[in-house]
Amino acid sequence: MHIVIMGCGRVGSTVAHSLESRGHSVAVIDQDGDAFRRLPADFSGITVTGVGFDREVLIQAGIERADCFAAVSSGDNSNIISARLARETFGVPNVVARIYDQNRAEVYERLGIPTVATVRWTAMRIVRQLLPEETGEVWRDPTSVVSIVEAPLHADWIGRPLTALEEAAGTRAAYVMRFGLGILPTVSTVLQDGDQLFMLVTDEIAAAVRKVTGSAPTAH
Repeated sequence: MHIVIMGCGRVGSTVAHSLESRGHSVAVIDQDGDAFRRLPADFSGITVTGVGFDREVLIQAGIERADCFAAVSSGDNSNIISARLARETFGVPNVVARIYDQNRAEVYERLGIPTVATVRWTAMRIVRQLLPEETGEVWRDPTSVVSIVEAPLHADWIGRPLTALEEAAGTRAAYVMRFGLGILPTVSTVLQDGDQLFMLVTDEIAAAVRKVTGSAPTAH
């Protein structure tokens, strides 16, 4: 998987190191060449000096073959412009942006671009957003039997009833994040583009549930 990161501050360098350590191809963009010093000495990915919403800079970073794009520079405007360019012009399927202004973040969530904030939490949240198949649990009950995990959501589930997905997965959804807000599912809940899905699982079924939610529905 090839992932392009715009911004090599504390978050960007942390995310780049985490992704590369998992075996992914990583490219990092920053307009300040000195920023790449934050990357580990053994970083073997691509570094491109330039503005993250410049088409040629993005192409140098491999945006045309990118599976994911993360905009984590220090500027809200730069992040959202580059995120929209990655998604709308280059068709990158998985895009996430760091936004400092919470009011603006809600607006961009409605555009279908997940947004996150704060350094350590941001780095881990971006990794989970870019690599949903490797997502860990977000909660576990005191008896260590039941947990809530963020599950990948295949595009073909969009527009279908959540109850159909629950039936296929053999478990219930704990909640759905939509437009930056958590909602409790009902029998009438229909999955929408940009939804983040959190499922109730046990250790025995966690992998199977993720496989179901991350795959296209099977025909009956």
